[in-house]
Amino acid sequence: MVEKRIQPLARDAMAYVLAGGRGSRLKELTDRRAKPAVYFGGKSRIIDFALSNALNSGIRRIGVATQYKAHSLIRHMQRGWNFFRPERNESFDILPASQRVSETQWYEGTADAVYQNIDIIEDYGVEYMVILAGDHVYKMDYEWMLQQHVDSGADVTIGCLEVPRMEAVGFGVMHVDKADRIIDFVEKPANPPGIPDKPDFALASMGIYVFHTKFLIDALRRDAADPNSSKDFGKDIIPYIVKNGKAVAHRFGQSCVRSDFEHEPYWRDVGTIEAYWQANIDLTAIVPELDIYDKSWPVWTYAEISPPAKFVHDDEDRRGSATSSVVAGDCIISGATLHKSLLFTGVRANSYSKLEGAVVLPSVKVGRRAQLKNVVIDHGVVIPEGLVVGEDPELDAKRFRRTESGICLITQPMIDKLDL
Repeated sequence: MVEKRIQPLARDAMAYVLAGGRGSRLKELTDRRAKPAVYFGGKSRIIDFALSNALNSGIRRIGVATQYKAHSLIRHMQRGWNFFRPERNESFDILPASQRVSETQWYEGTADAVYQNIDIIEDYGVEYMVILAGDHVYKMDYEWMLQQHVDSGADVTIGCLEVPRMEAVGFGVMHVDKADRIIDFVEKPANPPGIPDKPDFALASMGIYVFHTKFLIDALRRDAADPNSSKDFGKDIIPYIVKNGKAVAHRFGQSCVRSDFEHEPYWRDVGTIEAYWQANIDLTAIVPELDIYDKSWPVWTYAEISPPAKFVHDDEDRRGSATSSVVAGDCIISGATLHKSLLFTGVRANSYSKLEGAVVLPSVKVGRRAQLKNVVIDHGVVIPEGLVVGEDPELDAKRFRRTESGICLITQPMIDKLDL
């Protein structure tokens, strides 16, 4: 690995986060908010990981393109990411689809979401663009990727995960030569090409791209003029460069940020109820695969002012307690029992209730004697007294959104329909 330069390239880069997607596989969790705005890890939102990576990497110019049901996301960024100062050559731009190019045109694809804001990008005069997806959970130092991009002379450098070859069938896969130059880009292949030095593994796209700014702008303008283009990086921009220019793969393991407690590179697309539940519950492990307590690479977010969590009552069958759990501030565990659960800010769990494998979003109220196992409970839900979830699969599936493995998503409209 090359040594970092004395003058970081990140100082002359802009991070552009694509945060307009709904994330329909999260079902009702994204009925009111875009996927990047979905809560994660007790106090954060999913988008905080991409934004924190950019900030911690030394990037001080950030733009976020929003579109689908963006109010929750915009409000979060206004509250939690408002500390950038223009007088320090810093900027943080929220870029909703605002029909700036055409009076009838919203963002048509990921490439169009950048193209429509070319004038803003040009005003900053940055040398490099780091294009990021706003809906993945990981820790990464983009400076290493920027340096590989410059040293290799690439037109585009693409962040890639090393995944077992036959697990890559759901990804865009990079077919590379021995120097990691991309010779073909295959979308969701039935037989993914292996890596030359690791034939049992494939390189899957992370949706992270580094360009020289001028090259990117030229590529976007060419693509915008093509009536047959779908205006998408993965479908149009990247395949064109692979065929007509120089595209290079950057392996995530080279820039993944790990504390002493993290042994493997951690990256998750929490795009399904199952994956979302699992990634949150993973944080309750004694040594989680993702270390969110690493102060050298903090996950920045809206620092909500809240009182400490409180656990009350100490009777034999009415004891406020939690084991193998993560509990955020302003939670009151009043005679309830938690095991392997993650509670966001402001949850109230009342007497004799039991929660196991529960991911509970902010401001939820759990009624007395409720028994909840393997659930995701949406923001602000009021759980009725005595509700039992996780014991009768057929009943759960009739009442709630239940996955094949038995994870139940609970929202307030679902509760309101119950005949209790």
